[in-house]
Formats: sequence, structure tokens, C-alpha cells
Amino acid sequence: MSDPDIRVLSTRPLPAALIESARAKGIAIDVIPFIATSTTVDEQLLHALKQRRMTVVFTSANAVEAVGAAKDWSIFCLSGATRRAAAGNFGEETIVDVADSAAQLAQKIIEHGVRSVCFFCGDLRREELPSILRQAGVGCREVVVYKTIATPQKTGVDYKGILFFSPSAVESYLSVNTVPEAATLFAIGNTSAGALKRYDVVVSDRPEAAALVEKVIEHFQNKI
Repeated sequence: MSDPDIRVLSTRPLPAALIESARAKGIAIDVIPFIATSTTVDEQLLHALKQRRMTVVFTSANAVEAVGAAKDWSIFCLSGATRRAAAGNFGEETIVDVADSAAQLAQKIIEHGVRSVCFFCGDLRREELPSILRQAGVGCREVVVYKTIATPQKTGVDYKGILFFSPSAVESYLSVNTVPEAATLFAIGNTSAGALKRYDVVVSDRPEAAALVEKVIEHFQNKI
């Protein structure tokens, strides 16, 4: 197979199957992670929380994996990778509701009449969910279980497209790179797109890597 005509950058790792599906359409995806995560769990606190029956919230698969398994929790989480991680760790039956964004998830928590939640998050979590909940009188205890570490590096390539999965990755990329003039930017959701507000951005229909790659293929299909 000849080299693909379109080369794009993913700022986080992708499943090999997605990279191959893009390559079959003439699109080469280079993977350069621009952030890393490190678990920062207070084991004593986490053990105590796992003994309680409570409602918990996850907006990141990283937070789910940092927490691990628990019983007697009712879970609200984002769809896509976060839901899959939550179902795998806690069981599908524990998931009360899901949403495609943190703001939508907060509204669903309010609609369910929940009075207090425990929000497991990273150190750079966005403000939308806790702010909306507290304004509605819902108690929101935040427990940081991982930290985000920027891993910026210069690419030296004029990519035709760049895939972003978080505002932190946007910040890390832009700290040492400029967006190539001809590049199209792709974001997995509106939160990541918001960090790229200076640019025109193509947003995934669903907050999943597969959906974002589908958008990339669709966008470039007529240009190959």
C-alpha cells in the first residue's frame, strides 16, 4: 500500500483498529500524547468512601480507573469511554444515567432529585458540573484521584488535521507548537472545542474516539 495522502496528528493514543480504519481511507494518523496522568489517591479516604452507599459522579475514565471497584454506589457518568470504564469496574446496573457533557450530566443529576454527590475527578477538572450542582442546591464533594501532567513536544510536521481530546492537551500542544495554516482541528466534545475557540473546529457527534475518527475520515474523504 502506498503512503496515505493525508497525515493527521492524534494528541492521545488511539486503538490500533481506528488507526488502521483511517489508513484504509488514505489517512495516516500519527500518535503523540501531549498529556499524561498520575494517580493521586488517598487510600485511607477511598477505603472509607467505598464502605458508604452514595451517589458518585465520573467525567473521566482516568478517574474511574484510579478509584477501582466499589459496591453500593449509584453512578452518573459521561458516555463513551467513561461509561465503559464505569460499567467494567462497577457493573452496568450501578449506572443511573449518562450524558455527553459535564453540564448535561449535572442537569440529569438535578432532574433525578439527587441531593448530594461525590465527584471523583482530576486536579484540572472543569468547573461546569460542580458549579451547576451547587447553584441548584446539590451538595458536591470533590475528591481528586489523579493529576494531569503536560508532555509538550514540537512536532515539526505540517499536519492536515489535529485531534484533541481535552483542554489540557490543547494547552500542552499550543505551548510549543503553532497550528499549521492548512490544518483542520477536531475535538471530541464541546469542552475541548471551547479551548480552541480561536479556530474553526470540527466536533465529534459523540464523545468517543471512534466517532472522532469517523469525523476525520468524513472530512477528508473528498480531498483524497
